[in-house]
Amino acid sequence: MTPLLRKFIGLNWILVLNMFALLIFGIFCIHSATWTKGDIGLDSSWNKQVMWIAVGTIIFFGASLIDYRWVYWGGVPLYFIGLGLSALALISGDDVHGHHSWLSIGGFTFQPSQIAVAGGIIMSALILGHLHKFHPVFRNHFLRLGIAGVVCIVPFGLVLLQGDFGSAMVWLPIAAAMLLVGSIPFRYIITVALVALMLIPWAFFFGLKPHQKERITVFVDMLTGKEVDTQGSAYAASYIIKAVGSGGFDGRGYMNPKTINNLGFIPKRTAHNDFVFAVLAEEHGFRGSILLLAGYALMLLQGLFIGFYSRDPVGRLICVGVVGLFFAHIFQHVGMNVLIMPITGIPLPFISYGGTFLVICMFLTGMMQSVWVHRANSMQRVAEGVRQAPAYA
Repeated sequence: MTPLLRKFIGLNWILVLNMFALLIFGIFCIHSATWTKGDIGLDSSWNKQVMWIAVGTIIFFGASLIDYRWVYWGGVPLYFIGLGLSALALISGDDVHGHHSWLSIGGFTFQPSQIAVAGGIIMSALILGHLHKFHPVFRNHFLRLGIAGVVCIVPFGLVLLQGDFGSAMVWLPIAAAMLLVGSIPFRYIITVALVALMLIPWAFFFGLKPHQKERITVFVDMLTGKEVDTQGSAYAASYIIKAVGSGGFDGRGYMNPKTINNLGFIPKRTAHNDFVFAVLAEEHGFRGSILLLAGYALMLLQGLFIGFYSRDPVGRLICVGVVGLFFAHIFQHVGMNVLIMPITGIPLPFISYGGTFLVICMFLTGMMQSVWVHRANSMQRVAEGVRQAPAYA
């Protein structure tokens, strides 16, 4: 048996099947959300999603079968390339739904901030799990915390300046999860959290644009039962929650022309992306929604399980960072569709339409698979019951 075939057989097939099940379900959700929107050219979105899945599949298996120790060094240039393209998008990028976060190169439109997220996760894992090996000075917890903080804050600020509040907020749970696992003492983490809490009022009043503030205030007003303008600022939120509630337990049926979405009340150009959960909740009901969330729960648990068996801290941190990314997207997307979070416009992993984000998600899932495939040393340690302390403790 060749080493490559041995690696292929040794993949975590639960995670593989879980990911492709979500992808297939996503195709049906995109088709259902757009099949009546031929007048604006969205009815073929599901075909484009299939094409991106094919590209992502190649990248997924490539990342899975190559030792992540060879791949994670590519996270450094990937991070800086993502930052550079994000800055370019801020200056001269396309305006999509009020966000200057898209670039068009040779007819190909993509979101560079997603590249920076993937590079940032890998680079943060290197800083927290490997940097101390280069020089004793990097064993200082505060220094590593500061460097990791800069790595996260720079893309966070760029995305916030682009007007994409939802994508910027994703960095917070990613950084928090990686710091918890990165052997940073709790006293440092608590201090950073308290400082961040003190900055929230300043960020709201001076850092957000008027339309972003309006989304938060509308969300608070709806939660507290105040009267809102359902034909103005609260239009999307009011119809989204009606769509979710109208699904009941069984749902109103796949491709039902009389759903709130197919009647055109959910924003047409974002129903297959930002509001895809509302579409599937209306058509498949509570039963379909809980099945989807169970699939996500299994994927997140598999990610943590793989991280536990990692052979080194970098692999463990990569898994935690990817789980943090997926959790942030799932929580924010589902939360804004059931009005426990303000509407921020953020995609649902493997379900929402979008080429850049889909390929990045499949690449990062492949990185977790690589951690699992190349876990031999860790498996031996666990079998022997030996716990190794960090080298910089």
